[in-house]
Amino acid sequence: MLDGATPFPAEFAARYRERGYWADIPLFDGFRDAFRGHADRVALIDPGGPVTYRQLEERSAHFARALLGLGLRPLDRIIVQLPNTAMFAYLYFGLQRIGAIPVLALPVHRRREIAQFAEISGARALAIPASARNFDFTAMAREVMAGWPEPGLCLVQGAPEGAFGGGQPFGRIEELLEREPPAPESALAGIAIDPEDPALFLLSGGTTGIPKLIPRTHNDYLYNSRLAASVCEIGEGDVLLDVLPIEHNLPLGCPGMQGFLLSGGTVVLSASTRPADVFGLIQRYRVTHIHLVPALLIRWIDDPRIGEYDLSSLRVIQSGGQRLQPEVRARAEKALPGCFIQENFGMAEGLIMFVRTSDPDDVRRETCGRPSSPDDEVFLIDEDGNVVPDGEPGELIVRGPYTLRGYFRAPEHNARAFTPDGFYRSGDLLRKLPSGNYVVEGRVKDLINRGGEKISAEEVENLILAHPAVLNVACVPYPDPVLGERMCACVVLRPGRRLGFEELAAFLLDFGIATFKLPERLEFFDSLPLSGFGKVSKKDLAARLEGERS
Repeated sequence: MLDGATPFPAEFAARYRERGYWADIPLFDGFRDAFRGHADRVALIDPGGPVTYRQLEERSAHFARALLGLGLRPLDRIIVQLPNTAMFAYLYFGLQRIGAIPVLALPVHRRREIAQFAEISGARALAIPASARNFDFTAMAREVMAGWPEPGLCLVQGAPEGAFGGGQPFGRIEELLEREPPAPESALAGIAIDPEDPALFLLSGGTTGIPKLIPRTHNDYLYNSRLAASVCEIGEGDVLLDVLPIEHNLPLGCPGMQGFLLSGGTVVLSASTRPADVFGLIQRYRVTHIHLVPALLIRWIDDPRIGEYDLSSLRVIQSGGQRLQPEVRARAEKALPGCFIQENFGMAEGLIMFVRTSDPDDVRRETCGRPSSPDDEVFLIDEDGNVVPDGEPGELIVRGPYTLRGYFRAPEHNARAFTPDGFYRSGDLLRKLPSGNYVVEGRVKDLINRGGEKISAEEVENLILAHPAVLNVACVPYPDPVLGERMCACVVLRPGRRLGFEELAAFLLDFGIATFKLPERLEFFDSLPLSGFGKVSKKDLAARLEGERS
């Protein structure tokens, strides 16, 4: 077991094996039958064209040998921040074949976040695009790697030939496919991988702003995708359009790329969420499924060009990241007749709930469904740890065969985030209906949900407090009809000082944070309201902001 990872207790591991949830094989081995049974079918499509299952298996093996030649070994960590292209899949499955562990960062993450991921994970390599959306990822990587205790490796996608001289830690990722790897094919056969070790690290926003790494084991993450594909009834011939960043849990494994490949489907990879681009891909490739967040769904169904394309192949739109309002679901069903708008509630830490196709209309319109596995142990509790009656909101706690038992190298946080008997305290407020389905009511955690991206209020507050003009600050959400929530910085200024919105944004960007964490509203107060316990009352602040808008 990798040092810093929390294992499943032996008695639970034995139960999950006995009940057939865990296959006790490395994650990649779970894909071998699909890769070989569907060898001539199209597995992936990206701007470079189609890739068959046979080609995907061959290229991932080629990548694996190349990575061995670069010195990567089982349990080594590499931060992966690649766009939605087949290159991500080659690298991802190549890493799985040698037991190295990808730390899946998002395209919006910047220097501050990447440096934190590297420090916590002990990563010795990065995989990034050369640039994207006018941002120089290569320059960012140089800054991050300058602070590493030992020389690292950086694989860059999209860099021009000759961009990096020999002997440097930077190299073009495309060259791994173009050159014969130094490691022979026999080297792959000798690699031993423990299925209880992490196969990958997903990311949790965390309320403190310090990132939490979520270890997903070979056993639990393979089961996660098989389970999601089964509940969502994915089969041969189904076509998924993945436009959300592939490093997210939903487009990767719920069922995502993994679930569709396990089922003999096809995955279309695109980084564009522009309505015309999405509609064109659906029409061209006869897409049957899409993963999205509600903000994208609203944008697409409101686009006047939606009627100009043949979208009749689309059967399922799976919405996650934030609650889908019933009226939005109704509008989507009208705009896309015959399409099942499937809400899910999930977390990178494990548990996933789905609405099923067989559910009655009230369940489909009003809830996020119910847990996927028979062994998902789910309870809703009050502040004293007591289980609340059905119909009452409570904090979701959960344990099960694909829900983590501890964040990576975070013992102090784990003591707070898990109950003594191993239930994960999600921080989400849910309500259980008599039907056994759940409704999302909000959060206990101090997180702001901006279109599915979680922002730690405390992280942004700590950075704002570093500004010489700021005496005190509280970051609170305010409602938005598209994104669900946006963030307002409520600031108390020092006497005689001033602070403008643009100045604050520039100040925060100097820390190298992701742009989605920037406040989108700035309000000034003489003092911040306090609760009965002497803490800033964010509930009162949010109410004041709402009153000012109404």
